[in-house]
Amino acid sequence: MSKKLAFIGAGSMAEAIISGIVKAQILKKGKIVATNKSNRERLERLEQKYQIQPLMDKEAVILNTDIIILSTKPCDLKDAVESIKMYVKPNQLIISVIAGVSTEHISDLIGNDAPVVRAMPNTSATISHSATAISAGKYATDEHLGEAEELFNTIGTTTIVNEADMHTVTGISGSGPAYIYYLVEAMEKAAVDAGLDKSTAMDLITQTVVGAGEMLKQSGESAAELRKKITSPAGTTHAGIEVLEGHDFQQIIMECVQSARERSIELGNMD
Repeated sequence: MSKKLAFIGAGSMAEAIISGIVKAQILKKGKIVATNKSNRERLERLEQKYQIQPLMDKEAVILNTDIIILSTKPCDLKDAVESIKMYVKPNQLIISVIAGVSTEHISDLIGNDAPVVRAMPNTSATISHSATAISAGKYATDEHLGEAEELFNTIGTTTIVNEADMHTVTGISGSGPAYIYYLVEAMEKAAVDAGLDKSTAMDLITQTVVGAGEMLKQSGESAAELRKKITSPAGTTHAGIEVLEGHDFQQIIMECVQSARERSIELGNMD
């Protein structure tokens, strides 16, 4: 990719994407610039770690940039766009990775016909294993969507969805890694409480999670089918599953995803 990227906002999601891009070696050094509201130290740390260009001059950030990636907190979006909109040209692609915020809202803030693509990667982008969903805004063409897809394919897999589904995507793949980590925390605590060495427990749990993911990816079978295959009647797995069922585990996870989805909607309604 020969594009020049500008990150508006330099938080954890921006770093995850930058890290994935740098590891994939798809851009030459100097092709990534980043800015934020006022935290120069944060930009300097990113410069040292990834050799990006840190800039506070918003005009210099936008100048000659092909793709502008909005990666601020939702509450900072309006001020961030205000600081750059006078420099944004209609031929520059804007990609937003801000949870809950619609492409229409971003277009209204920008005030011109610049194409906007909405994306929801997750922090696994850091190791090039993000599950990213993207959707096109009003002015974005298939070509623009293709550019975004090419970019996010370097940090994992990319799926094109209708924008109406992005709130649900946020609750599943956007926040999903945190749910998995929370489950791992519980399994680790149970193992240690039962007397297993912490390091041994984590080795086993980590590979179990990785293996289960690969089975879902490669076997072609559903999660329910795979679960049933290892749940023998009156066996050890069955005993564990009974506890999960007794505590309405599936309902809890469904409510978890729904709550994240609703929060995404709330964030999108913030001025």
